[in-house]
Amino acid sequence: MISKLANIHPNAKIGKNVTIESFSTIYDDVEIGEGTVIGPNVTIYSGARIGKNCQIFPGVVIAAIPQDLKYHGEYTTTEIGNNTVIREHVTIHRGTEDRLKTKVGNNCLLMCYVHIAHDCLLGDHIIIANNTNLAGHVTVDNWAIIEGMVGVQQFVNIGQHSFVAGMTSVRKDVPPYIRVAREPLTYAGVNSIGLRRRGVESKSVKVIEDIYRLLFVLNNSVTKGVKQIEKEINDCSEKTIVIDFIKKSEKGIIKGLI
Repeated sequence: MISKLANIHPNAKIGKNVTIESFSTIYDDVEIGEGTVIGPNVTIYSGARIGKNCQIFPGVVIAAIPQDLKYHGEYTTTEIGNNTVIREHVTIHRGTEDRLKTKVGNNCLLMCYVHIAHDCLLGDHIIIANNTNLAGHVTVDNWAIIEGMVGVQQFVNIGQHSFVAGMTSVRKDVPPYIRVAREPLTYAGVNSIGLRRRGVESKSVKVIEDIYRLLFVLNNSVTKGVKQIEKEINDCSEKTIVIDFIKKSEKGIIKGLI
């Protein structure tokens, strides 16, 4: 159902069985996949690509131009995957020349008043709670959970299956599989409960716990911890993912136990 009170540009591509409620505005160069529901007072600007069966609640703004003085009008997009829920007053801006897009993956949940800035790349199955703000160029990997009122600094990477506690500031990269909390943000253990809920085998969780014991508990240096992991932990996908994440980190990773 498309309300007669919605304002939809004739060039917008609207899939089958899409609902667009009253006073929502859909601009030119927008694509909306079948089965998506768009509530009232939603604004979707040019460059938006929205997948199938999404739910978009009142007050959401998607694909507004970035709040970045380096943006000079280059063509960029905002991409939303399938089955993603975007709650009230979320804002998701377009990319800049850096990545040319801002992306939110499949099966994500963005709660009220979340802001996703330009050039952020979010994977699948991500949950971000109320009033959390991601600055530009942030990467969040699959299955990460970020609680409410978190501020994430630009260019930060948040690893897969990680858990960021509420009311914290993320200034350094958060490696995969862990929980982080406190101020300054520090290691608070492996996200073992979340991993087991997602079907990760206990032996794999034990390997991850051993990796982070070497990195954060027994060593006061990331370099020493990585060398010990490479020496003592048998090769496996979890080891590769953690080591590659740390070695590719440009901002450095969060602190260990203090």
